[in-house]
Amino acid sequence: MAEPIAVDRIEITVLVDNVTDSLSTTPSFVTREWVRLQRQGMKRTMGGALCCANHGLSLVVRAEVAGKSRTVLFDGGPVDYAVERNGTRLGVDFAAIEAMVLSHGHWDHAGGLPKAIEMTRAANGGHDVPLYLHPGMFRERASRQADGGHFPMDLVPKPEAWAAMGATPVVVRDEHIIADGFYVSGEIPRTTSYETGLPGQMARDDEASPWEPDEWLTDERFMAVHLRGKGLIVFSACSHTGIVNVLHAARRRFPDLPLFAAMGGFHLSGTNERVIPETVRDLGGFGLTYLFPAHCTGWRAVNALERAYGEAMVVPAAVGKTFTLAA
Repeated sequence: MAEPIAVDRIEITVLVDNVTDSLSTTPSFVTREWVRLQRQGMKRTMGGALCCANHGLSLVVRAEVAGKSRTVLFDGGPVDYAVERNGTRLGVDFAAIEAMVLSHGHWDHAGGLPKAIEMTRAANGGHDVPLYLHPGMFRERASRQADGGHFPMDLVPKPEAWAAMGATPVVVRDEHIIADGFYVSGEIPRTTSYETGLPGQMARDDEASPWEPDEWLTDERFMAVHLRGKGLIVFSACSHTGIVNVLHAARRRFPDLPLFAAMGGFHLSGTNERVIPETVRDLGGFGLTYLFPAHCTGWRAVNALERAYGEAMVVPAAVGKTFTLAA
């Protein structure tokens, strides 16, 4: 497989995230939501002009190389109105989106993709947009309850349904390169002893089939971009496989590149709060310059990361923030 090209500049817009925070100070390479909204024409601070937070994640990632830009949407958040509201207010260039990636088969990353596809096709003249999927995403999933019952999750549409929406579904297990500079991994090996997936998740093929344990989420993948002279920026939307496992996989795949930054949901909230100490400890072994925690990382883990590595390294995401990094 061809290697992803090194890019000169990367701009990451947080389209959807659990958190809204336009007051906390940020480093110079981060533009806060309200600043971007003012640049887009907001004349008065008011609720109707602002973005909304929602439980999920969606990142618009634009890479520039040799004067040309390529844009990929990494996940779509949980729901249509978050994509439409935030994308419109932030001035997201939907026409520029060349491809979309669904990192894994959960509603809080897939639910907003239909609206993103609709808005992209409306902006690009009606052209279908490639949507990269894994074949393990389409089973029904649920959380096992204390009484032995199952609380079902919203289904991820099957490939034919995505095609009817105007996407071109690309269903693959293996790694691949999209839009030249964006690497999408294959299935992520589990190597640590403490990262054990999503406790209590179950799945079944259809309503007539029995529920089976599905804690490993083998359909989860990461995306990465090589920023010239800096190293690899790794995007892990939920890290059910474990963010340490994700970074081990990235380092094995690109042994000659330093790991520059990791961004996304590190899934250290809820039942996974128990592995915060080990995760924080082991993240120090990758030589990262930045950590950009988002979505399901959780406030306890963000605080633990900041205490361990300092605010110069740990820069939390929030809705409407724009991260701009250059070679």
